[in-house]
Amino acid sequence: MTDRPTPSATDDHGTPPTLLIADDDAIFRERLARSFRTRGYDVRTAGNVKAALEAAREDSPELAVVDLRMPGGTGVELLRELKTIDPSTKVLILTGYGSMATAVEAVKLGAENVIPKPADADEILAAFERGEKPNEAVQTDYQAPTLARIEWEHIQRVLTDCGGNISEAARRLGIHRRSLQRKLNKYAPRS
Repeated sequence: MTDRPTPSATDDHGTPPTLLIADDDAIFRERLARSFRTRGYDVRTAGNVKAALEAAREDSPELAVVDLRMPGGTGVELLRELKTIDPSTKVLILTGYGSMATAVEAVKLGAENVIPKPADADEILAAFERGEKPNEAVQTDYQAPTLARIEWEHIQRVLTDCGGNISEAARRLGIHRRSLQRKLNKYAPRS
């Protein structure tokens, strides 16, 4: 990662662009904020949807980097609200739970791009640049994932939310612990 300001780190008047980083992972959020500040961006951070919306209403950002899953709502919901506040805000969605359907929905709602977490400042800037080129955005003509694939992704998401605790994940999923263990012993289904 380079610490020099990027050419796009100032507008025509020489002022740094504003960037909102909304992510509930405080360590990741602050590391990313520090990296963008060294590149010359005016960075604001938020740990949940409510705080992100308050920051955007106070001073609408030119760019926003939004986590897909946060307390108080989803990144897609925040995307909708940010676009309502200021349609010119360029929004990038970060996700640790890559789902093509979510990516397509986010792009249709106006996201510049959707990229997997963790991402560094260079990857985020490259994703914003790719998002400005319509032919390189996330493809909207995709084949729907199988039901088995969706189930597998959901199980993995719940298991992650439970910190890997199989008993708690089984309780949240409404299935027996042994049934969950059998499902986890299978390989992830193909798309």
